[in-house]
Amino acid sequence: MRRLAVFVCVLVSLATWPGAGLRAQNAPPVKPRVTRILFLLDASGSMLAPWEGRARMDVAKGLLARMVDSLNAYPNLELGLRAYGHLHDKSENNCEDSKLEVAFAPKNAGAIKAKLKTIEPRGNTPITYSLLQSAGDFPTDKTARNVLILITDGLESCKGDPCATSLALQRKRVFLKPFVIGIGAEREFGKQLECLGQYYNAADVKTFRTILNDVVAQTLAKTTVAVNLTDEAGRGVETNVNLTFLNNVTGLPEYNYVHYRDAKGQPDALDIDALQSYDLVINTVPPVRQENLQIRPGKANVLTYKTPQGTLWLQNPNVTPNPYGTVQAVIRQPGKDGTLLALPFGARQKLLAGTYDVELLTLPRQVRRISIRQGQETTVTYPAPGILNIVSDLKGYGSIYRLNDDETQTWLYNLPDGGSSKINVPMQPGSYRLIFRTKTATGSQFTDVRNFTIRSGQTSSVSIFGR
Repeated sequence: MRRLAVFVCVLVSLATWPGAGLRAQNAPPVKPRVTRILFLLDASGSMLAPWEGRARMDVAKGLLARMVDSLNAYPNLELGLRAYGHLHDKSENNCEDSKLEVAFAPKNAGAIKAKLKTIEPRGNTPITYSLLQSAGDFPTDKTARNVLILITDGLESCKGDPCATSLALQRKRVFLKPFVIGIGAEREFGKQLECLGQYYNAADVKTFRTILNDVVAQTLAKTTVAVNLTDEAGRGVETNVNLTFLNNVTGLPEYNYVHYRDAKGQPDALDIDALQSYDLVINTVPPVRQENLQIRPGKANVLTYKTPQGTLWLQNPNVTPNPYGTVQAVIRQPGKDGTLLALPFGARQKLLAGTYDVELLTLPRQVRRISIRQGQETTVTYPAPGILNIVSDLKGYGSIYRLNDDETQTWLYNLPDGGSSKINVPMQPGSYRLIFRTKTATGSQFTDVRNFTIRSGQTSSVSIFGR
């Protein structure tokens, strides 16, 4: 005999979200959305097994009958019933034994209760096939919320893979992350079901009734989320930051909000559909990411994150005109690969409090280690450049090197290969070396080496003669 287990999957279509059909649209629909709940009932042979003095099927049908009665008066709600394992005997091993018994309609509790009385357990447990079929039971309505509640007493018996099917359908946005409730299931048994979605274990009829009621309540209750962005001391001062709620199965954005605080400094409440699993990206620089948000359905949730920010000011030197033109800076996080962002000098940028490396794309390049502090502005600038003027009509090959304090040299710049050496190069103040060989020279020994100094706001000329 199979171990007793009852699963409840809550599946929501793409149309669950406001502005369905366009990603991350937050505007509410013009008219109230219809919520459609499909009860998918296991009527396989094992549902005849006893459970606390009654057949499992009798318990399930009794709870469903009461459930649909309680939902019959809800506005903008339609119910449907699909069963599986009830049309063929187990000996037939039919793995397509699944049928929509009551189609969606408003206030149809009577039809569902009448049909429940006629359904008797007989055959297999084709969960995978039934999930695929039930996805087509919902009418085409991009504004509706489609919810599926699956009740079964065991695992797939037709060699299907309901977990892979669930994930594939979620990624295709047929439905969202399921809730899974196992009744009387041992811990190891339940682990086989966690891949379907959020798993709950109910050990007795009372617990099953409570969880089933709770799942339906989650479907119908309004959920809000307030995101409180604080400084290091926990004070709610940060705001005006984009918040992105990502579907953590598909990776697509479901909601985009720009954070807001009211006159009292309180963050506002955002309408978020709880029948979905989210990652939150707080789009500071760098971003803060929270995976698998713990959102309580039907509650006013408050999520708090420390996002202290200061400002980086890339200040141009006081020189007009600037020989460099516009200088760019590259900002990186120490110890991390890749560029955080690139900005032109003259820009101001908010950054999370912390330590950063700022690379100035002057000649030579410069790297500054800076600290950003909450509510403060950190300034980065560079000395006004001077000009290197190479005086010669000779063509050739050469490079410019920086002379270091320890008398070593570091390559900086190659002159145009084989071209004219007459150039003007804006450079930072310091000591340098020019190494050059004319194109017509007959040996390496004719390389010319000249040291020179660059001073802010001045032009340094270096002459090159052929040999």
